[in-house]
Amino acid sequence: MKNVFARLASDFLSTIVFLVVYLATDNVLIATAVAIVGAIAQVVYARVKGQALGYMTWASLGLVIVLGGATLLTNDPRFVLAKPAIGHIAIGAIMLKRGWMLRYLPPIVTETIPEYATLAGYAWAVLMFILAAGTIAIAATGDMKLWAFYVSVVLVGAKIAAFAIQYVAFRFLVGNRLRAAARA
Repeated sequence: MKNVFARLASDFLSTIVFLVVYLATDNVLIATAVAIVGAIAQVVYARVKGQALGYMTWASLGLVIVLGGATLLTNDPRFVLAKPAIGHIAIGAIMLKRGWMLRYLPPIVTETIPEYATLAGYAWAVLMFILAAGTIAIAATGDMKLWAFYVSVVLVGAKIAAFAIQYVAFRFLVGNRLRAAARA
């Protein structure tokens, strides 16, 4: 579990850096420049350490450079604010693969209620697309405070709530299925 959070933090490091620097300076251009430098430094550091870089790291670097560059050139924050939406769309697309979630679940779930796990995987994809749409809508306003709230509270809170709902639902469904099998 710790490894999963470390990977997520690594994949979204430039967004985290952007948000922290923006909140500290209240300056979009400084936050954008620091996020670009941070993304490049992250890749250089990983390469020097001989670490393999995943698709998300390269995609994130490209997006930070392109969207951050557009923000710096046009002085329009909406470009860099849309970056998290692109990540959510990509993740949502990956989550459309049937059964993607099964490898992350304990055997009791995959053996007892695999059809619900598959359905939950599709629900997660839908959630990612909804969150991406919200990010784009907020980014289009250019309201930095609203965007900062959305990415730090709404995006995180929605995922935590979805995980909690899934956990409770899976426990309930597995319990019901096991009780029914015991009666049969």
